[in-house]
Amino acid sequence: MEAEKREKEPISLISLENGVENLGLELMEDKQNTEGTTLTKEEENHLKEEIWPLLFWRRSLKSLSKARNFCKVHVQLFWWILLGLMCVAYAAFLLAACVLDFQRALALFIFTCVMFFFLSHSLLFNRLFGKRLMRYFKVFGKSRLNYCLKWGIGAAILISLVLWLILDTSRNPKQLISFTGFCLFITILFICSKHHHAVSFRTVLWGLGLQFSLGIVVIRTNPGFAAFQWLGNQIQVFLDYTTVGSRFVFGDRLIQEVFAFQVLPIIVFFSCVMSVLYHMGLMQWLIQKIAWLMQVTMATIATETLSVAGNIFVGMTEAPLLIQPYLADMTLSEIHAMMTGGFATIAGSVMGAYMSFGIDSTSLIAASVMAAPCALALSKLVYPEVEVSKFKNEEGVILLYGEAQNLLEAVTNGAAISVGVVANIAANLIAFLAILAFINTTLSWLGEMVNIQGLSFQVICSFALRPIAFIMGVDWEDCPIVAEMLGIKFFLNEFVAYKQLSQYKNRRLSGIEEWVKGEKQWISVRAEIITTFALCGFANLGSIGIILGGLTSMVPQRKSDFSNTVISALLTGSCVSLVNACVAGILYVPRGAEANCVSFLNKTNFTTNNYENYVCCRDLFKSASLSLAVLNVSKSPSFSGLWEGVESGAETLANCCQLFNHTSCPP
Repeated sequence: MEAEKREKEPISLISLENGVENLGLELMEDKQNTEGTTLTKEEENHLKEEIWPLLFWRRSLKSLSKARNFCKVHVQLFWWILLGLMCVAYAAFLLAACVLDFQRALALFIFTCVMFFFLSHSLLFNRLFGKRLMRYFKVFGKSRLNYCLKWGIGAAILISLVLWLILDTSRNPKQLISFTGFCLFITILFICSKHHHAVSFRTVLWGLGLQFSLGIVVIRTNPGFAAFQWLGNQIQVFLDYTTVGSRFVFGDRLIQEVFAFQVLPIIVFFSCVMSVLYHMGLMQWLIQKIAWLMQVTMATIATETLSVAGNIFVGMTEAPLLIQPYLADMTLSEIHAMMTGGFATIAGSVMGAYMSFGIDSTSLIAASVMAAPCALALSKLVYPEVEVSKFKNEEGVILLYGEAQNLLEAVTNGAAISVGVVANIAANLIAFLAILAFINTTLSWLGEMVNIQGLSFQVICSFALRPIAFIMGVDWEDCPIVAEMLGIKFFLNEFVAYKQLSQYKNRRLSGIEEWVKGEKQWISVRAEIITTFALCGFANLGSIGIILGGLTSMVPQRKSDFSNTVISALLTGSCVSLVNACVAGILYVPRGAEANCVSFLNKTNFTTNNYENYVCCRDLFKSASLSLAVLNVSKSPSFSGLWEGVESGAETLANCCQLFNHTSCPP
């Protein structure tokens, strides 16, 4: 036993730090010294066979350790090499796509240019020249020349805007009505301001200017309209992938026939996507860029600006989570701005649901983006800053990331969070629609007692809010329907209002008559666009409890401050949506068939009764009716306006008369 013990003692692995080069030779020498005898050749071979695996693994571990140390030292180099190879591969892919079909690759090319601009700005401006330029601007900012340039440029922009509005609205009186509504709402909010003397007109004017500029790009210019239309179409295509999961879980019949299984799964899918984007840091990066633009122009505080910018993508209880560590020290004005931003915008998840209704995606995206600077501007108009903020330096504010540790956890967290959102929406729809039915039944019963037939909540709203709808630029004949949806949005929620708007839009697109038994069946495209902007926001009575509950759970000690400012923020958020709608009314221009009815009717085949045929034939009837009243029926009709001098006018009129009955049609 002792001999065996002596034999086993030398056979042990020495640590890698000792650096033994020939373990087998050492062990054999120890073996010879221990026993005092020379091993036979067979014993030496047997001993080598036993030791060789140990020697092989020891050398492998040593090589692996050296490789690992080398990688740790040069990890940054490897990362840049990998990044460079990926960039080269992407550039080759983009070049191949553009060469094969540039129109098909146009979206990818534009996306690449935008990303290249932001990356170049981040690398060159912030890291290389940022501090040097900022020192120059600080010196320049204190000079009298800067003061003169700032006010001179501001005055030039204001004068140019006023002149452009005068020239543009002179051709269309409806735009002038929307501009009047815009000025009226701003004036009312200034009258209701808490501290008139403290209003920062730079913040207000720049906020409204950014809103107006975004509106011009999206609504008026063809490239901007095409870009946002393309973005909306891509989002709709992306959200259509929801049906794959919904079909597997619920089946084809339920997702085709049941509203809950059609719309609510979109919220689950979109919530997962947003959670992944937050985990990757892409959403924080985008929010920071938008917040930076508003902050440098409007001179607002970093915390409130980040929260309002976050409301473009997330809900009014999720956006404050971005600045949760700073909520306890925010001023009342900053809290008011944060709440106003939540009431004035909608979350990206429910935006996907509204798109599934058929609501115009371009208008939805534009309304939510335009609402952010407008919310900051109007909030500072109603509740200006009179305290000293602790967050004047944006470098002291850090955006928080999600709690997920990996990508898979981010997906599951997003799905789990969406369950509460979906349940809340479903419960609210059940409750609000039931309450609305009860209120309508009660009002109808009370109305019948005084011989008022058909009294309902919608009828009351259609009369009470009709002036607001008209001042936004809606045609008077469409005002009752728009006013009804405004009342539903404020007193119930925007989900029900958007659902009703989609029903009117579907009727219009189906080509049914505009009036059936004295009731208007749909509203014009202009009224639809204005209503889409006016309904875009969480500003309803039910949202008060939601935002108070969310903020109080984060900062319980400031419950009284939240309660004191929430009503003012709710009303301000409602006005943001109305001002947004006025801007849409100012900038709206007809597109498609409405823009050139002469060309459209000359190309159409008049086989179907659709909205485009109806609108253009109606304009043709108006153009012909003025002349036919004084002409003999046997003579060919003459036209005024756009149809004056058009050779195919009489033939087109006859084709329109085959689809629609009108007094302008010959017997």
